Amino acid sequence: MSLALYGIPNCDTVKKARSWLDARGLSYAFHDYKKEGADPERLAGWIAQAGLDKVLNRAGTTFRKVPEAQREGLNETGAIALMVAQPSMIKRPIVEYPGGLLIGFREAEWGEALR
Repeated sequence: MSLALYGIPNCDTVKKARSWLDARGLSYAFHDYKKEGADPERLAGWIAQAGLDKVLNRAGTTFRKVPEAQREGLNETGAIALMVAQPSMIKRPIVEYPGGLLIGFREAEWGEALR
């Protein structure tokens, strides 16, 4: 199975996800947003597949630092621009696997999808 894991290496949730994958012997390519950036076309694809609210991390401190006027009425184009400029605004981890997409780390969901 070909997996691509997107995230930030020092994120605790990403660390847990990587440990979970490693413990099950699942290989993956890791995309580090801090070093490699975020691709706007990929973000648009994830939003089309899962929805903006699943991809954009509105609860994070980076998003909360955005002026309220800019956060209100945020559309997909604006959200993608914010996530490209500040990849910490992308929920993590995100895993692309054959036939699907996982956003965030929930063991039961991952266990079901990645058997």
